[in-house]
Order: sequence, then C-alpha cells, then structure tokens
Amino acid sequence: MSTGQQWGQARRQGGVLLVLTLVALVVRARTFGNPVIGFDEQFYLLVGERMLHGAWPYIDIFDRKPIGLFLLYAGARWLGGLFGGAGFLAYKLVATGFVIATAFGIQRVARRFTGPGAAVAAAILYILWLDLMEGEGGQSPVFYNALMLIAASAVMRVVERQGRLLPCGVAAMASVGVALQIKYSVLPEGVVFGCILLWQGWRARVAPVRLVGLALVWVSLALLPTLMAFGVYAAAGQGQAWLFANFLSVGGQAARPLADELEGLVTCLGILSPLLLVIGFGRPWRHVPAEQREGFHFLLLWLAVASAAVLLYGRFGSPHYALPIILPAVLVAAPALARWRRGGTAAFVLAIFASGQIVLALSERTKGGATEANAVAQAATPARGCLYVYDGYPALYMLTHSCLPSKWVFPGHLNTQDEASRAAIGVDPVAEIRRILATRPGAIVDDYPRFAFGNRATRAVLHEVLARDYHLAACSPTGPSRVRLVYRPGPGRVPDHCPSASALAAIP
Repeated sequence: MSTGQQWGQARRQGGVLLVLTLVALVVRARTFGNPVIGFDEQFYLLVGERMLHGAWPYIDIFDRKPIGLFLLYAGARWLGGLFGGAGFLAYKLVATGFVIATAFGIQRVARRFTGPGAAVAAAILYILWLDLMEGEGGQSPVFYNALMLIAASAVMRVVERQGRLLPCGVAAMASVGVALQIKYSVLPEGVVFGCILLWQGWRARVAPVRLVGLALVWVSLALLPTLMAFGVYAAAGQGQAWLFANFLSVGGQAARPLADELEGLVTCLGILSPLLLVIGFGRPWRHVPAEQREGFHFLLLWLAVASAAVLLYGRFGSPHYALPIILPAVLVAAPALARWRRGGTAAFVLAIFASGQIVLALSERTKGGATEANAVAQAATPARGCLYVYDGYPALYMLTHSCLPSKWVFPGHLNTQDEASRAAIGVDPVAEIRRILATRPGAIVDDYPRFAFGNRATRAVLHEVLARDYHLAACSPTGPSRVRLVYRPGPGRVPDHCPSASALAAIP
C-alpha cells in the first residue's frame, strides 16, 4: 500500500471514529446530568470514591465485583475531582470512551466480512442497543466488552491464518485476564478462546510439548491479574476476605423466584429480538466470502458461547445481564445488514435510536433523575451521625457527604431475601441491621412501595426501631408510583402527602 493510500485510509478511519464519537455522545447525553441512573453504578462510584480516602473493597465495603471495576471507578472519581465534580459525569464520560473504542473496533472487525457502510451500521447499533438494556452508564460489560473484542480479534487472526499463534495468544489471554478483573462472567468466553487457540495449534502441527508450554503461558497470563489482586490482599493479611467476597460468597446466595427470572429472560429476549431476527432471516453466513468463512464461524461460536454464559448465570432481574450478547451479535449481523437498502438500514438504526431514547426517558420518569435525587438528599442530610440508606439510592451517601454506617452499604445486601444469610454476605443481616440502628443514624431512607423480594426479618427490625425512635420527616416522590421515605430521630409531625401508617406497617 502506497503512502497516499495509507493516508487516505487513515482519514477514512478518522472520519468513522468522529461519527461514532458523535453518535455515542448524542445517544448517551441524556444520562450525563443524572446521578442515579443505576443502583449498581451508584454503588461502584461510592466504592471508588471511598477508595481514594483509604477504604479497601471487601474489607471496609463488601461486594463481589473484582477490584478492576472499582479501580476504574476510583480513577473516574479522581478525574472528576480534578474539575471540581463528584464523579457522576466523569464515570459516564469514561464509560462513553470505552463504548466508542468498542464500536470503533467493531467496525474494524466487521470490515473483514462486509462493506464499510454495514460495518459502521453494526458499530452504531452496538452503541444504540446499550440504551435498551441499562448499558447507558457504567455497567461492567460497557468496560470489559472492549477487552473481549481485543481478545476475539487476536484469536480470529489465528483462525484466519493472518497472525502468529504465540503473540496472538498472548494478546488474547492477557486481555481476557484484565477483563476477568472487571467481571468474572467472561470466564466461559475466555476458556473457549483458549481452546480455539490450542485447536489451531494442533491443526498447524505444533509439537505437543510446545503446545503444552503455550497453554501454560496463556493460562498464566489470563490468571495473572486475579492472582495479583489476591496477592495484594494476602500481603495485607486479608486474603480470606478477598476469597470470600470474590468467590465463596456466591454460593451463599439464594435463588430468586423462577417466575421472576423467566419474566426477566423473556424481557431480555424481547429487547434482543430485532437483532436476532436480522441474523435469523438474513442468514449472514451465506454472504461471507469463502476465504473469510472460518473467521465468521468463529464469530458465530462466540455469539453462542456468550449467549450460553448468560443463560448459565441464570439471573435476569435486569436487562443488563444480557449485555455481553450484543457485541458478538452486531458483528454477526453485519453481513446481513449489507444486503439491505440504505433507506432500510437508516430506518432500522433510527428506530433503535428512538426506542433507546424512549427507554431512557421512561427510566428517569420511573426511577427519578437529578431533581428527585437532590430533593431526597436535601431531606436526608443528617444533622449528626451517618445517613443509613436501607432502601434507596446508594448515591445519597455521596450527595449528602455522609459517613458510611456499615461495611454493607449496598442496600440489597441487607434488605433482600437472596442475601439473607451469613454465607452470602459474611454477616447475619438481622444482627448487622440491629448494630447499625443501635448507632442511631442521623437519618434513615426507605422506599415505598416495598420490594416484593425483600428480607422480612430485617424489615421487621427496621419497622420496630422506626416506630419507637424515629418519625417520618419527608416523603419525596421519585416517580409516578414511588416515594422515598426519610426518617429522623425523635418525635415529629408526619407530612400530609405521605403513605398511611397502615400501608407503611405492612411487610410484604
């Protein structure tokens, strides 16, 4: 390729990057001013913020996510602090950067199998589909998808015989290793990628002894970040805390009702159905050049493994659990999109864009946005002591600049049935609730209507203490059918617009 051709290609790729950047900023802009778009990421940012003040995940604040995710949020919080912010915008911009990088990689990979227009359309669809599945902020797949795309691209080069086995395997397994420290759910994909590399080595007649050596190198690279994380905690005398939070506690979680999980699965399938229909009816594997079919078959296998991993995980309470499927799905769909007329592709893209914006608007209307969150924070700022959020926004700890009353500050760890045991969270939830309430929090936040899958035992303890020692000081609507309840110590007048005492006394 001549210098002129290289320059022309670089300009075209720069133009694609600019388009993807603009699309990502436009479709995610609605969330930038909202500090409460998702409970999970509110909590991740809280952990990241407290890490900057010396807190250690798993020791000072309990959760099961790997340390890499919290390091990302700590970095985003630090960046936000440089500009005087609380980190809410900063983490969304960092997440948007990962989305742009992933989308740019998607169009690069898709160009192997289809034309430039369909490749860019696939990349744009990835950005848009995130909004449909609670990926508009900083859920973990938003970050690790970029790493898994790097890994998949390296494996594909080996499959297509365009890359050497050792360096491509190193790149793939190193990327998987880092992704594992963002969320362990990428493990099945990583294992399959490793097996494919070994199979390609066997097909290339690599000597068995050398192949075993390569396997050891790749496995070591994949495990290295996790072993480093454990080593840091073990050196601090907290290896058991790390092991329990990252692995052992998972076995202590109780299953959610099957009907609820099936309903969530149907929801995920419904959201993904337009993309799956594009694949099913378009049969993209029929439109891939013969010399590229092995690489495309790898993409099909990746999609199957990602889907199986989501199903095996078995939790569908929120659409974001199915986010890992979007990445391989848009790649597989790209050759089918190339068969469409431009007008049809544009209409499809615009329909998904509009749907995503409607979902974001409805989500904010239902869960509340910046106005509602700030109103609750103003009502819940404690005059003394710590705030305690039994059920509500984890972001309130940051918005009120409160101290943390417990190691278990993610509300779901103490208020849901699936976490209602020492085996799940490392402490008896009832005993921990009693300990927290004994410290006399300066304000307590609860939610109404109650969560149907709530922990009745901890709810009963809370109700007893609130009835005896607190009064309902504020009721702040955060949607058409949801109210955040703020309790303060001592007697006081209950606002007129609050739910009735009998309704609040009921424990579902």
